Amino acid sequence: MTEYLSETARKSLIDPLLDSGWTLEEGEEVLTKTFTFEDFTEAFAWMTRAALWAEKWGHHPDWSNSYKTVIVRLTTHDVGGLSALDAKLARKMDQLTA
Repeated sequence: MTEYLSETARKSLIDPLLDSGWTLEEGEEVLTKTFTFEDFTEAFAWMTRAALWAEKWGHHPDWSNSYKTVIVRLTTHDVGGLSALDAKLARKMDQLTA
């Protein structure tokens, strides 16, 4: 079962993401990042690849797409905040842009 991240876990899992452009919002319980691509096709292709991982892990992002921009918000509703799944999906999303 997914668990709410302890302060120690936050430091090791979330803090490195802040160095790669992720930010914390809403009382530090939501990870957010804006991804910008060359065009709509690249943005949508990236979302498709990310969606496959999200489905595989049973953890789905709140996101929006406007032309070449994708805004992602990650939180684990079941635990009322951040979990290891949020960090895992954020890292995968960053990898998919590389």
